[in-house]
Amino acid sequence: MHQHDMNKKQGDKLLKMPGKLDRGPVEFKSHIVGQEGEIMAIATRDVIAVPPSMSILDAVETMTGCGFRRLPIVDAGSKKVRGIITSGDIINFLGGGDKFNLVQVKHGGNLLAAVNENVRSIMTQALITLPDSSGFQDVIDIIINRMTGGIPIVNADDVLMGIITERDVMKVLANEKVSLTVEDIMSTSLRVTEPQCPIGTVTRDMTRHHFRRLPVVTDDVLFGIITTTDIMKYIGSGRVFRQLVTGDVSEVMGLPVRNLVSSGNLFTTTPEKNINEAARQMLERNIGALPVIENARLIGLVTEFDLVKALSEV
Repeated sequence: MHQHDMNKKQGDKLLKMPGKLDRGPVEFKSHIVGQEGEIMAIATRDVIAVPPSMSILDAVETMTGCGFRRLPIVDAGSKKVRGIITSGDIINFLGGGDKFNLVQVKHGGNLLAAVNENVRSIMTQALITLPDSSGFQDVIDIIINRMTGGIPIVNADDVLMGIITERDVMKVLANEKVSLTVEDIMSTSLRVTEPQCPIGTVTRDMTRHHFRRLPVVTDDVLFGIITTTDIMKYIGSGRVFRQLVTGDVSEVMGLPVRNLVSSGNLFTTTPEKNINEAARQMLERNIGALPVIENARLIGLVTEFDLVKALSEV
């Protein structure tokens, strides 16, 4: 078997487990009384934003240093929002999708040259924003129906006023007592990868299927979990450049993903746990998902999105 075919096989595994719950269409029966502008009470107001002229490398270093998955892009003078760069955009740029053309085509595969391009070349321009007069239910609506993890908040002049994320919403909803368990809401058809799968294959899988994370599995046993943030930190920490010899992106993206997985920081849950407990664990650990383990086997994954959706339907 050719190496290319092996890589493709490794990166395209699908672990399917029987689902317990048909969650059906989204219905909004909010238990929170909506008031104009209430999102500003829970949003982050002191937002770090960067101009479109900043280099990709500087933007990634900023995101890595601050622990952010996204960074609004604003005009230096007016502070009007022009776009956003997310960890998903970085994964796309590293070989996951169309933004990889900047590396492969324009710079002939030279990663060192490509990361010094302006961030406007890979930022998401068609972004979703919310007016600063929005209510809490407006945020839930966008998160669930548009599957957006973070939303810039703007005033009538499109000036950045704050940002609100799934985690902010989950903090509000986490105390809503429900009887649902992790098994009731977890995802059970999981796309997974293997420790020896090349990083470049993982970035393509993440971009193609719009995933922020992939469980890393060997014989159905969980080895770890790889996230878009882990791969972004590969650049932001400078580690990727220490492993470059010729500067070609293939040198680092061909390395096995196990190089980026830290099993020592792996937190998991079990199917019978109440979802309130899962939400508290995620907030305390500052993580976006929990693999679900039963009899030492991976059977599902519960994410911030799953919890926001379930808790908001109470």
